[in-house]
Amino acid sequence: MSVRTEPSTPPTDRWGVAATIGILVLAWALILAAVIGVGWLITHSLQSSVDPWDNDISRWFADQRTGSLDGPADVGTILGDTIPAMSVFAVVALAFAVWRRTWRPLVFAGLLVAGIGGFYALATHLDPRDRPPVKILDPGLVPDASFPSGHVGTATAVYGGILLLAWVYAPAARRWVWVLGALPFVVMVARLYQGAHHLTDVLTSLIYASVWLTVLFVLVLRGHGPEKSS
Repeated sequence: MSVRTEPSTPPTDRWGVAATIGILVLAWALILAAVIGVGWLITHSLQSSVDPWDNDISRWFADQRTGSLDGPADVGTILGDTIPAMSVFAVVALAFAVWRRTWRPLVFAGLLVAGIGGFYALATHLDPRDRPPVKILDPGLVPDASFPSGHVGTATAVYGGILLLAWVYAPAARRWVWVLGALPFVVMVARLYQGAHHLTDVLTSLIYASVWLTVLFVLVLRGHGPEKSS
């Protein structure tokens, strides 16, 4: 006896566009509140507990610096630079939209970029935090904008977003596209190595960007593969 499995119904089809937008706004607000809350705890009530070991980790990374590692760290930082990374993401999303004749990749990319940018801008403004007490190898950074890490948030959104777009719209690429998931960790290590952020800064960005990615995947992309593009 076989059990027939019904295909999943996309949220926009099940709840309607207005309800889906409402859920997206609520989810974004909750994630933002969590990010700001974590930042406030790190910079206020938990500062005396977090800073000592956070700074020790930064010093450990600084102690590992060698001329041969400086170049790869620069590459890792470039992978998370906002303009080049977001430009690549926009081109990829447009390519999928044209190829599969669906507007969803563009909506997914737009919401992802806007959401990540909002998290970073507001959290950095509301939760100022000094950079680690080590020599910073990335010159020109704002001294009190350590929390959260914009590079790690960008990398998680961009490479995770490309991975999900390929997973949904190019099933044949699933066997190799998962390697994109490693790039945010490369950027994270590079930023720690360069002394740009504390460990808690980069981990916060990795988590909030991953959660926002998941929300958008469920509400915008899931159930809309090649056979259901609209």
